[in-house]
Amino acid sequence: MTHELKHIFTAYQRNNKSGYKAVLATVVALEGSSYRRPGVRMLILDNWKMIGAVSGGCVEKEIQRQAESVFSSGIPKVMTYDGRYRLGCEGILYILLEPFSPNETTLKTFWQTIKERKSFELVSYFTRQESSSEELGSFLKVDNSTLTLRPDFITKKGVEVFQQKLTPCFQLVIIGSEHDAVQLCSYAAMTGWEVTVISTPTEEKSIADFPGTQQFLSQLPEQFDPQLVDNQTALVLMTHSYVKDLKYLLALKEVTPIYLGLLGPSSRREKLLNELMEYNPEVSDTFIESIYGPAGINIGAETPQEIAVSIIAEILAVFRKKDPMLLRNKLGTIHN
Repeated sequence: MTHELKHIFTAYQRNNKSGYKAVLATVVALEGSSYRRPGVRMLILDNWKMIGAVSGGCVEKEIQRQAESVFSSGIPKVMTYDGRYRLGCEGILYILLEPFSPNETTLKTFWQTIKERKSFELVSYFTRQESSSEELGSFLKVDNSTLTLRPDFITKKGVEVFQQKLTPCFQLVIIGSEHDAVQLCSYAAMTGWEVTVISTPTEEKSIADFPGTQQFLSQLPEQFDPQLVDNQTALVLMTHSYVKDLKYLLALKEVTPIYLGLLGPSSRREKLLNELMEYNPEVSDTFIESIYGPAGINIGAETPQEIAVSIIAEILAVFRKKDPMLLRNKLGTIHN
């Protein structure tokens, strides 16, 4: 959800320059089931533009209507939305609506935290009754700092607390610059991942060739920086060159990504791994176990776009520790 919060802060700063006020809507509690879970947020501007969504699209109009009183009074409120009578989901949503006007310190700290890929917390004070009160509201906790989202908010007792830890945006590093890398970059960016593309200088590519990418690096395999990879990072090796793939595997041997995908058949993967271990017999089992090849889930993908969907689905399954299956075959609820 960090990437959704990034969109909210970006939209606020862009529209605040034009003088528009903003209200932040946060799902702080849920009874039953719903399309999205607590912690999802959206921003409403007083020109009635909405950024983000807290459901599949059915709750947002009511949130927009209820936000009118927050715009006029400046006082936060809690609204409820009973989906048992209006939605396909059998749940009651508790939604906190509050003026959103973070100061320069909050804005600066937020973006610095995003840049440094650090975790942070969002804490919201609310009640399970429809009410308006100055005691309601949210703040950010970054390291030992508490940062309010509106200047006059002071936390008080007597209300419930919703705490949410937000981790850095998931990161995908794509090594390769052919057409299928462009498609994977595009789909990953739409998923909300931060994408870095690495290409060798001889490819003569630039960041303009990869819509949605956060960072483009033109470098040789031996120039790869291991610090680029953290515990929220997946890598896909797709240079379409056996020699380049082997060189990158040798350069990557010290990192421990969540996922390292290889294109090509199983025989190519085995040949690459055998040569890798010949050059470096000390390569760790952890590194070998992080390698997935052929990359992707068996959904019958044929086109570059379908292959991108297949790879992204596999990365999500590995990251979330799930075995892919048809949801109609799953017993119980969708979310544990």
